[in-house]
Amino acid sequence: MNIYVVYDSEDGHTQVLAKAIAEGAGEYPGSNVYLRHVKEADVRELANMDAIIWGCPGHFGSISSGLKEWIDKLGYLWAKGELINKVGAVFCTTATHHGGIEMTLWNLITPMLHNGMIIVGLPANVPENVLYGSYYGVGITCPVEYSADAPPNMPSENDLALGKALGRRVAEVTRKQKA
Repeated sequence: MNIYVVYDSEDGHTQVLAKAIAEGAGEYPGSNVYLRHVKEADVRELANMDAIIWGCPGHFGSISSGLKEWIDKLGYLWAKGELINKVGAVFCTTATHHGGIEMTLWNLITPMLHNGMIIVGLPANVPENVLYGSYYGVGITCPVEYSADAPPNMPSENDLALGKALGRRVAEVTRKQKA
């Protein structure tokens, strides 16, 4: 079972979350997880994947330009129907509370739907999701630092637990779908 996690990250926040998602997916027996930054990712690899998880920082409720440019390269896969019935999931980070997390997640889901993918989110029976999550994927806030000298506000343990939960869920659903 091949799972592809692709992300855009500008200050490291989204990369840390992507690694947690990949770790969660890798915990599932038989999972081969490929973690790629958009600058290293190749859309041609997606045809050989069973599940695709992508994410980025939210920019005013929308997808980062780096990931959007990568997603815009999916046209030939769409034309051939190469992504139909593959499992898909999404994640994002924002710098402010109410910074457009759910809108960013929806904007990330839309290209998956256009490609005929099966979207997986986090249901209410995932304990971490009840307090910290979203049903559409994982969206977290890493607040802006109050001073340029302050260390960056990286994802919390609760945030990383959500990421791992999403990775595990994608792996579980993908295994069931392949069976």
